[in-house]
Amino acid sequence: MLNALAVGNYRSINRLVLPLERLNVITGPNGSGKSNLYRALRLLAETAQGGVVNALAREGGLESTFWAGPEQLSRRMRDADVPVQGGPRRESLRLRLGFAGEDFGYAIALGLPEPSSSAFALDPQVKHEAIWAGPLCRPAALLVERDGPLVRLREGRDWRVQAQHLPAFDSLFDQVGNDPACPEVFALRERLRGWRFYDHFRSDPDAPARQPQLGTRTPVLHHDGRDLAAALQTIREIGDRAALDAAVSDAFPGARLHIDRQAGGRFAVELHQHGLLRPLKAAELSDGTLRYLLLVAALLTPRPPSLMVLNEPETSLHPDLLPALGRLIIAASAHTQVWVVSHASRLIATLAEHPGCNTLRLDKVLGETQVPDLGALDGPPWRWPD
Repeated sequence: MLNALAVGNYRSINRLVLPLERLNVITGPNGSGKSNLYRALRLLAETAQGGVVNALAREGGLESTFWAGPEQLSRRMRDADVPVQGGPRRESLRLRLGFAGEDFGYAIALGLPEPSSSAFALDPQVKHEAIWAGPLCRPAALLVERDGPLVRLREGRDWRVQAQHLPAFDSLFDQVGNDPACPEVFALRERLRGWRFYDHFRSDPDAPARQPQLGTRTPVLHHDGRDLAAALQTIREIGDRAALDAAVSDAFPGARLHIDRQAGGRFAVELHQHGLLRPLKAAELSDGTLRYLLLVAALLTPRPPSLMVLNEPETSLHPDLLPALGRLIIAASAHTQVWVVSHASRLIATLAEHPGCNTLRLDKVLGETQVPDLGALDGPPWRWPD
């Protein structure tokens, strides 16, 4: 489980260290920085996929993602005694991302390259990376450290150089992740690769989830929901069948889910509803009903990840479905750490009934994303490795 998430110099986030629990709800008004925090978490996952540079390019390049305000917002600026203004930088311009878990922590710093004649002179460069043991980065806890092109590993009280010529555009996960001498790098890479993000389930008339699809065992729902019928049938056979039936009944009293196995091995979703003489096929379901079934398949996965992230899962759902969705998310948090970004009051209220729910309300002050309810001593301990 992650205990802390740290983001520095990313869009509306100047400096932010958040405490995390098994069930986390990120909420706040529009424009408060919820999407930026979500994207920062996705960037962290991309470091293990080899796609962080391309992900930043899709956002307009590293320079456009930097915090646009002053390096320090003084108390007088916050109190409007003096205008907001910049000054000489005390630190190098870096985008910083990191997290601390129960066993390992990881941090990465990305910066702009030195001026050169290369056609890729605007590509972000990995300036620093570190992996440490335990919840807090300390010199004695460092296990792996990358400084520019050099990677070194801890060996007792000494260090051993593992690589000396890492490309600036690659993470250490890309270069030494499969090295038997670096089991910590491999373990952390696989954990990050297992994070699941669900933020765009298609429910339009041409959505794949509405069409019969060739069915194979599917313990993990695809991020766009294309294999919904197979995922639901997999839950029936090797997952929690009772929980699946209960989730459908909780949202649609008297309803019953059926997976139609057609000729040629194709599966299709059908929903029997009280009072109807025939089941409704997936093509006939409302957007909200289909989206709820997609969330059921994602949350009741027989192969829970270490972290599951739901970005505005209330989209297209009728408000009456939100309490049932909340109860489903609470049940899933017993098996996986869950991160929910939402501004639906009924969903947030249902999740808040769980005693372990960690609700973080964001706000924006002078363009900077903050957590007003998080005092200076309330956050988790954090120290950047460089």
